[in-house]
Formats: sequence, structure tokens, C-alpha cells
Amino acid sequence: MTQQGWKFQGDKGEFKLLHPENYSYLYFPLVNEAGMMSAITPNLHGEITTSHNTFLMEPVSVESLHNSKASRNFWVHVEGYGAWSASGNSARQNAQQFLNVKEQSYMEAGFLWHKLTRENSDIGLKAETVNFVPVSGDQVELMKVRLTNTGNSPIQLTPTAAVPLYGRSADDLRDHRHVTSLLHRIFTSEHGIEVQPALSFDERGHRINKVTYSVLGSEASGNAPTGFFPVAEEFIGEGGSFDWPEAVVTNLETVTKSGAAIEGYEAVGGLRFASTQLLPGESTSYVIAMIISDDRLETERYTKDYLSEACFDALLEENKSYWQDKLETISFHSGDQEQDLWMKWVTLQPILRRMYGNSFLPYHDYGRGGRGWRDLWQDCLALMVMEPAEVRYLLHNNYAGVRIDGSNATIIGSKPGEFVADRNNIPRVWMDHGAWPLLTTLLYVHQSGDIDFLLQPQVYFRDSFVKRCHERDLTWTPELGNKLVSRDGELYEGSILEHILLQNIVPFFNVGEHNNIKLEGADWNDGLDLAPDRGESVAFTAFYASNLIELSELLVHLEKSSNMKTIELAEEMIVLFDTLSSAVSYDSIAEKHALLDRYYDSIVPSISGKKLKLDVLKVAEDLKRKGEWVIDHLRKNEWIANKEGYEWFNGYYNNDAERVEGDHPNGVRMTLTGQVFSIMGGIATDEQVGQISNAVDRYLKDNQIGYRLNSQFGGTQQNLGRAFGFAFGHKENGAMFSHMTVMYANALYKRGFVKEGYDVLDSIYRLSADFETSRMYPGVPEYINEKGRGMYTYLTGSASWLLLTQLTEVYGVKGHFGDLHLEPKLTKEQFDQEGNAHVETLFADRKLRIVYHNAQRADYGQYRVSSITMNGQPISYEEYGRGSLIERSILESLPKDGTHSIHIILDI
Repeated sequence: MTQQGWKFQGDKGEFKLLHPENYSYLYFPLVNEAGMMSAITPNLHGEITTSHNTFLMEPVSVESLHNSKASRNFWVHVEGYGAWSASGNSARQNAQQFLNVKEQSYMEAGFLWHKLTRENSDIGLKAETVNFVPVSGDQVELMKVRLTNTGNSPIQLTPTAAVPLYGRSADDLRDHRHVTSLLHRIFTSEHGIEVQPALSFDERGHRINKVTYSVLGSEASGNAPTGFFPVAEEFIGEGGSFDWPEAVVTNLETVTKSGAAIEGYEAVGGLRFASTQLLPGESTSYVIAMIISDDRLETERYTKDYLSEACFDALLEENKSYWQDKLETISFHSGDQEQDLWMKWVTLQPILRRMYGNSFLPYHDYGRGGRGWRDLWQDCLALMVMEPAEVRYLLHNNYAGVRIDGSNATIIGSKPGEFVADRNNIPRVWMDHGAWPLLTTLLYVHQSGDIDFLLQPQVYFRDSFVKRCHERDLTWTPELGNKLVSRDGELYEGSILEHILLQNIVPFFNVGEHNNIKLEGADWNDGLDLAPDRGESVAFTAFYASNLIELSELLVHLEKSSNMKTIELAEEMIVLFDTLSSAVSYDSIAEKHALLDRYYDSIVPSISGKKLKLDVLKVAEDLKRKGEWVIDHLRKNEWIANKEGYEWFNGYYNNDAERVEGDHPNGVRMTLTGQVFSIMGGIATDEQVGQISNAVDRYLKDNQIGYRLNSQFGGTQQNLGRAFGFAFGHKENGAMFSHMTVMYANALYKRGFVKEGYDVLDSIYRLSADFETSRMYPGVPEYINEKGRGMYTYLTGSASWLLLTQLTEVYGVKGHFGDLHLEPKLTKEQFDQEGNAHVETLFADRKLRIVYHNAQRADYGQYRVSSITMNGQPISYEEYGRGSLIERSILESLPKDGTHSIHIILDI
């Protein structure tokens, strides 16, 4: 797949890239559960942090990666040659890059380690530099540099490690950059340098600081550095720079020894090691530790635990095993091994997103860490198959962010269930937020069979915003806390099901002039943020409609499986089930608004705390009536045709209440989002799905960059969203936005349009893996721009959707209220030469190896399940839809350890 770019090495997903310094914007993540978050580039640039306020290295954006000179570095001063950088990050080596005086270099990487090898034939010296963040309770990144004499003569060299120590909040990058350096207290010890600023200057105020940033080092033999260069300006010298520092270039003697204390300067972890001679073929190694600690460092412990070659090598192997084991929870095996290995990197991405949030990597230079509301739910999709043990806990805590008016908190804390009241006085509601929790929760219920989860109690979020942020309750103050209480001051809890109902029913009444749900602050596309008054999201009206139908069916199942005849809900909610109280005409926008206002007035400033018991089946019927009305409304009023004869669903109305899609003087306007949820949710008929697919291929498919998020609208669209201020073909304006493209594929698979869905998924893989164009390491990017470059790598919700689509739709492994539902939708190209394809995954707390045998190499639609065996023995199953259902009890009778094989014979 990759001709000139990276190539996989072996079968564990490890890859190699020659001359990586020739490519811009590349970086690689290094992280652990203790909260150490690093990014590293082919010349060891990047950043090291544990939060927005604690950066060891300077915070960087992607442009900094090739413009800034401040990176991890390891220098050698070679007698008779001068300064040489093991990372290639020197003024001399950078200049030589374009003068055809290239050194030999390549990078190798795996889960989760990074190795750079550079060799200079003029010197006869090779450097191998390995970096990783160990699987430990410490916030530390380790680096080992191994120097080897590859020439025929002895080499005399003097090594110096140099890691600039920024040591403060990202806010200080240009806000009081110099002033905050005056806070630095720099200390040297036997093995390195510590920086502990006296105060922290950030949005939290001027507070006493305890956090310490350190660089420690040792020779492989255990020998400590001979001296230090702790002050940046003294290390680089007058007129010098981090890529040509005076201390290295002139091979200065160190004057700072262990036990020094220096105040008020920019710092650098400059560690000078003893001069040494390398004979031909001889090697020597150095271990460097970059550490963020809560207080002054326990140097003896860190030295013992990390600063030896034996410790480094053992920790590296432990790290490799840890990540390989974690990623082995799900793996795909098809007729394309390269794509299977590529999917391993996609599998890693949801875990990275959980650990990094949406920040702390160079493209993700926005925000202060954590994730948004939508991210909480979409990231859980993949975690359900990757890390299922924690999912119930995470889901339950997430629901504490729902407000009683059906909206939710948008400031998310770093801990599960932590939601913060607005601190910027900016009220905003994304209209799609209420739609996602049900989708994720249903997946959990189907995977686990834990339907009782819906009846678990949970609190509601409370802040000053009421009526979906249209008003403020001035009686509320932060001191009252962020949990909803009743009028008598008691903490109010409602079932998870009650939370879900609120988030889906309130929007049903919150409609605009065309009887679609209001766009409010934006929907899934955050860039559609300039139509808060008259804008409508038809796309997510379709999503909410399918949710109402799903909820209706869920309640019917609850009644049958649990014999639950009634459901307890807050008494104020009865008005929302209008067919059970006083029905309104759904065609009347005024009546819908009046009903919603009655509900809002009943819950402000607080609720009674009383609950009513409602008949489950009557509530289900009410939800069904609402959902069916919306589906009928969309089919009648939002299905459009243009003069070329193509037909599809309109997705939006702008702030002038004008329909967005269709023929326009500037050309045909179409959005992919407007099609995805109408297909996925069953709003589009089978015939309409085919028509939509044709229209998408006509107006959105681009052979160079894949399926665009939208066609060219022309102009900045101040009545719709900031996205159209972006250049067309970039980010949310007409790029291949992986998230929606993957959901488009998922929707097509769901509806049985397998060939069309396969083409979409295949295009994403080929675009991403074509290094010569995408210029990215293995994985799926947030989007692909007009030039075909992969952008915003690693942290994208599309990875969760891609993993889920591959497992549940392509390989057809999914749950049905706890039972195992097998419905493969593999095309003949996806089977290997023997006609086999298999997936390994967790289900019912067992590791399963599910193998499909298609000896006749039949295509999807031609084959059917003819027999199933488990561990070599036939098992009973029942036909379900176009697939087969295996009872959970059969799986639970298996031992929990080991891998159990399920073989499915597919026949014509």
C-alpha cells in the first residue's frame, strides 16, 4: 500500500519510515495511565505534559515542529569533526538536508515506543534513540541513546543531553513568558536538573507551586553526568540557539556541579557526560529521564528505578507487552494483512482519545484538556469492545451531566462524572447532544444484556442556565452546588431511562419554522454555529426520530422481559407525554412551543421531587407516535430533487429560515450529514437510500480526497456557520471528514447497501495509508484536506466509529440484549485465499475467535450461515434477520480464560 512511505515490519503493527525528517508535521504519541502525555517527532521535537498547566517542554502547534529549535536533543562533540546531533536537530544537519549531503536515517515505531536511527558515514558514528513512556505510576518519559562507532578508526567524543525545561502553564507561552521565568527555582543533583517554579501564574491565580520538572541522566554503567548546563542562555551562548549551542559547539567545560541552586532564568536540562573513546565496532549508551512530579524529586528512587540500561530495556519490554495485550482484545484477519495491521492503529486511537482528550498533541492545540459531551459518548462506543470492564461505570457517571430541561453540561472535568458549571458566562447548547447517549447506552445493553442499567438512579446537573440556556436563574449561585435539588432541598435522582427520555423528548417540541428541531448553538458540526435563531437541523431531527422509535421498542422489551408494567418519572414530565395528558397537534409549531414552555415553567427554579407511575406500554405508544410523525414529516417535506434529476434529503435551514440544500445560483449545495442519519435511522426508504447514494457520488465523492462533508457553497455563510469561513476542502468545509464518512459507511451497511458501504470504508483506508499523499503514520485522521494530507491525527472520534463498524457491521459481531448476533457482511475481496476471515474480540466476558469459512468465495448476498461450531462442537442457534443468534448462556458456560473458537460455515 505504501510505496515510498512507512512499511509494516512483522505482524505486530510495527512500522519503519526511511528519512523521516524529510516529511513535515509528523508526530507520534507516547502516554501512560499515570497522566504523562508526550508527542515526539522524527527529530525528537514535540511536547511533554500532564495537563494544560504543567508542560515540561514548551507547548507546540504543528508549525512549531519545524520552526522551533527547542527539542529533546542529545549532542556529541566529536574530536576533529565538531558538534553532531543524534536527533539530527542541529543547524549543520538541517542545512545539509537540502544540499544532498544526507545522513542515513530511519524511524521505527510500535505500541507505544519510538526509535530513531541516524548514521553519519563521515564521522563513522551511528546513534539509536529510543523513547517511550513506561507503564508505571510515575509521570516520566524515558530516552536511551546508543552510540556505535561504525568506522575504521577510534572516535573521541563528548556527550551532552539537552532538553529545554519550559516548566509552567500553556497560558504563559506569550502571557508573561519572561515574568514567569523569574519564578523558576533551578536545582542540580547528582544525576540531573530540577525546576520548581515558586508560583503558578495561570487562570487559577498566583498560587504556591509544588510541581517540579526534571531531567535526569546516566551512562549505561550507572555513572552520573560530570556537570550541568542548567541555564538556557548560558547553554546556547550569546548569539547561539538550541540547534547550535555554544556549550556543545565549542565543547565548553561545565562550571555547575551537583548541589547548585539558581533562580530566575529559563532552564534547560543540559547534562554533560564524561568524554570517551569508542573503538571501531564499540558502543556506549546513555539513559535520560524526563519527569513531572508533584513536588521535589525523590532522586534516589528515580535513579534506581529508571537510570540504568537494564531497567530501561526491561521497562521497554513491559511497555510493549502491555500495549500489545491491550490491543489484542480485538483484531481483524482478512485477505489484506496490511489493512488488518493498519486497523490495529485505529484500535489504539479511542484509547488515546480517552487519555489525551482533545488536547496535548500538536494539531490539537486548542482547549485545556478533557473532552466534550459528545466525545464522552462516542469514545465509549469503542471502549465497549476494548475496555468493557469500565464502561458501565463511565456511562452511569456521564448521565450526571444531564440537565432537567433536556440539555447538558458542556464543561467536562477530567474525572468520570465530573461536570463544571459555566465559568465564562457563555451559554451554549449543541442540539445534537441529547441524541448520542441513547445510541451508546443501547450498544451497552445489547452487548451486556444489562437492561437493569436503565433503571439505575442518577443525579442531574444544575447551574444558572435554564430553558436550554435561553435564560438564567439568578437565584442560583455556585455555592449551591452543581446537582439538582427539589423544592424541599433534597437531592433529586431519576433513573437513567428518565434522563434518556428527557434528552430525546424535549427536542421534539423545540422546533423551528419548518417543524424541524432547532439548530441552536450548532449540531455535530460545530462549525454550523451562526444560525441560533431560525436555523434547523433536519439531519439530527432524523436522528432524534429514530431514537424515539428505538426508545419505544426498548420500553416494549422492558415490559416483556422484566414484566415491568409501570415506569416512575418526575411528575413535571407528564406534559411531555402529551398523548397521556392533553394531546397537541404535532403539525402546530405554536402548540409545541406552548407545551414546552409549560414544562420549562414547571421546573424553574426547581422541581417538586415527586414522581408519577406511568403505564410502560402507553409511554411506548406515545414515543412511537412522535417518532412516526417525524419520519412522515421528513419524507413529505425534506426530500428534495434538483434539475439534474438527483434526489436526497435536505439537511439544514439557515438563520434566515432558508432551505440550505438543492440547486443554487452558486451550484448544487449538498451535505453528507443530511444523508447519514436519514439512512441510519430508517427515515429513508430502500429506494431513497439508492437515490441518496447516487447523489452523494455525483456531488460529494472526489477521487482525490474521498467523500466530502459538503459541496462548495460559495461565500462565508454568515447565516449558517463559521465552517464556511474555512477554505473549501479544509476541515468542516468540504474536506473528507472521517467521522461523518465512517458514519455514512455504517449507515449503508446497516441498510444492507454493503457494496456501497465497502467502497466508502475502502476509500478511507486507501487515502489514509497512502503515505506519499497523506503524509501521516498508520491510523485514521480527523480529516483529509484538499491536497490529500491527513490532518489532526490520532485524536478523532471517527476511530471509534470505524472500529465499531468493522466489528458489528462488516464482521457482523454484535449483541442483541446480551445474546450474540452474527450477521457477516463481508465482501468476497475481504476473505483470504482459502476463503476465510476472522475476528478476535470480547463478548460475554470471554475472548472469542469468530471464523467465517466461505470456501466458494461467494459475495455478500449470496452466502448464508449453514452451520456453527464452538470449540469443535456443534451448538444450537436460531436464525435472526439475515444472521444467527447464539444465546448468552451458551457463552457463559465457557471458562473465562483462554480463547474460544466459533466457526461459521457460509454456504450458497
